[in-house]
Amino acid sequence: MGSVATTEARVAVTAGILLATLAVGWLLLPRAVRAAERVTTRWLERFLDGRGENSIETMREAVPVSFALRLLVGVLQLALFALAAVAILALWGRFAVVVAVLPVAENALAIGGQAFLSLLLLGAAYVASDVLEEYVEDLSADSDRITAHQEQLLSRIMQVGVLVIAGITVLGIWGVNLGGLLVGAGFLGIVLGMAARQTLGSLIAGFVLMFARPFEIGDWVEIGNEEGFVTEITIMNTHMRNFDGEYVVVPNDLVTNQAITNRSREGRLRIHMEVGIGYDDDPDEASEIAEAVLTEIDTIANNPKPYVIPSGFGDSAILLDLRFWIEPPTPQARWRSKATAVELIQDRFADAGISIPYPQRTVSYPPETTEAAETVERVERLDDDGRSEGSGDGRASDRPA
Repeated sequence: MGSVATTEARVAVTAGILLATLAVGWLLLPRAVRAAERVTTRWLERFLDGRGENSIETMREAVPVSFALRLLVGVLQLALFALAAVAILALWGRFAVVVAVLPVAENALAIGGQAFLSLLLLGAAYVASDVLEEYVEDLSADSDRITAHQEQLLSRIMQVGVLVIAGITVLGIWGVNLGGLLVGAGFLGIVLGMAARQTLGSLIAGFVLMFARPFEIGDWVEIGNEEGFVTEITIMNTHMRNFDGEYVVVPNDLVTNQAITNRSREGRLRIHMEVGIGYDDDPDEASEIAEAVLTEIDTIANNPKPYVIPSGFGDSAILLDLRFWIEPPTPQARWRSKATAVELIQDRFADAGISIPYPQRTVSYPPETTEAAETVERVERLDDDGRSEGSGDGRASDRPA
């Protein structure tokens, strides 16, 4: 620019710069931006393969494409005009103005670049979180090992991780001291950990339950002293409905610290019952009758077949152990099968002459105690009649009234 010495040449160069700026800024630049937008859209559609449509649609509703394109074109035109102005000022020897304006332009350009990168990064993180959620849904649909609770929790963890990384990167772009923030977050984490130990314990136990999967929603379980159906599993608590219709909430840290019995996991459940027969009855005959009764009950599975075995000697009866399976295992099937078995076995045993004895107790006394008790009883009876009195040797003597 300094080689142009005459005023006429400077005017001609200035006019050329203005015409080139107008031609590029008003004609070529909008078309180039639209072409770049179409190419980028096609590439993103191939890359995402149909994922992330919800987040992209949400961003389009918040910031329409036409507005974003106009804004981008305007920013680029402003930058182009600023460069043209700097060239013209340099052409006319106004370096002082350029030097004075250059720091302001650099700051504006830096802030604009940081804002653009921040918005671009946050938008990409938002789309990426939606893409990860849909990816987890596809993975859950192709696998039977991932439950709905695990799918939801895993999606939320991945989304939070992506947003946290994006937030830290944005803070780094704006020059925020991350070391001080991390130290403060560390102290805050210690304080919260001391103040909410039980809550954090339930939170960690929720992750353990998510991966260990001792039960699922709808399972019939027994956790400690609570028994019922699992209705919901959250990151903090396990919700149950017991057989009385009561709503039970058990913190996850208590769930992981107690014995868990899942009666629905195997798809079937074995039931034990005991019945006693008299010592004079035939155990084999009674076992055959009981087995025949069990095979006739609809709620009892036939594979494996029910069986009855003599299991021991009771105080008043020979004990028979009845073992049978219900499939699928439900409390209603268990109660119905046991009640039906009791009614039918009692009837069949009565028809076959097999007794179900009552508990019996025999009380005996030593011989000396028996003789003394009889003597005392005889003396008291004679005293009550008023006919005689007991003698010293325990014999009664008649005396006149």
